Amino acid sequence: MSGQQPIVLSSDAIADHLLKGGAAVMPTDTLPAMAAVPAHAGQLWRLKRRPREKPLILMAASGEVLLQLAVPEAKAMASSLAHQHWPGALTLVVPVGADPAAQAMLQALNPGATSLGLRVPACQQARALLAKTGPLATTSCNPAGAAAALNPEQACRYFPQLPLLGPLDWPQPLGLASTVLAWEPQNRWQMLRQGAVMPAGVGSPPSCFG
Repeated sequence: MSGQQPIVLSSDAIADHLLKGGAAVMPTDTLPAMAAVPAHAGQLWRLKRRPREKPLILMAASGEVLLQLAVPEAKAMASSLAHQHWPGALTLVVPVGADPAAQAMLQALNPGATSLGLRVPACQQARALLAKTGPLATTSCNPAGAAAALNPEQACRYFPQLPLLGPLDWPQPLGLASTVLAWEPQNRWQMLRQGAVMPAGVGSPPSCFG
């Protein structure tokens, strides 16, 4: 790796850094991700200079942890898709239940809204970290408007102050963002973004989605 010397931390060290309120960069199966615990997710918008109306995604090591946040009427359908595609490159956007802890998670990642994007990444290194930290707020590793980082070198170039999850022989990512599906009250899914997977029976995304 050339240029700025990266800050590389072990899984235990980076988990400690995150739990103390820091931000970090980790690999996923799709693209490298910036991550923070939900209570300190605001720094991700600031670092990226990203509009607050663009939500963050909640990642966890297991689907059970995530799906318990969904309202009951969405949970059954979400569970079916999760069983087929998690771990994997599918983000499910579901309305969040009234439980205070769930609502706090929602307001931390998608303030003022009612739904939250959930994903279990198909990257063992990422899931091992998530098992230590609990669910993390995540977003692609790039300043707003710039191309997403595809590897540790590009991530370091964008955000040299952020530690990277070691070791740096990260698995090769797909290079595409996750597919995003949003649950609707008619018990169907709307595709918000076509990405690395195409679940059966789901139509194309609206052309205006960015």
